[in-house]
Amino acid sequence: MDRRGFTDDNKLSLLIWLRMVRFYQRSNQLSNDHLQHFGVTAAQFDMLAQVLIHQPVSQLELAEHLTISRGGVSHMLTRLEKDNLIVRDQQWKVKYISLTEKGKDLMEKVMPIQSDFQASLFDVLDDTEKKNLHEMMIKVHRYSLQTEVPNPIREES
Repeated sequence: MDRRGFTDDNKLSLLIWLRMVRFYQRSNQLSNDHLQHFGVTAAQFDMLAQVLIHQPVSQLELAEHLTISRGGVSHMLTRLEKDNLIVRDQQWKVKYISLTEKGKDLMEKVMPIQSDFQASLFDVLDDTEKKNLHEMMIKVHRYSLQTEVPNPIREES
């Protein structure tokens, strides 16, 4: 193994992973720039979309659908509640989140625009390439769900 961690066996896989990370970061950057016109970030849009799809949704369930920490979810919900985009309804020990009318109106306007924008990032691919990429990403994702984190401390020989 060379100093960068690349070997003949893992080089291509690492390059794929790095390209996916870079695409994800660039996609988020573009989405944030695009959504700025509507006063929300990509992460807020994702949260509002998940609330729209699953409402009323518990805060715990919502956290499972997002890629941010539970603390991040709570912080973002506070912000969205302050902006009158969501409402939290406490039922015994569980908080349920739903969109307000303002939140519904925003999502009705932004959802098709953002969906078209995100989809356009794949316009460089033909339909067969899109289908193949989708199938490969499903396969990789399912494998990742079965993968356990190895012990990072290796015994020196």
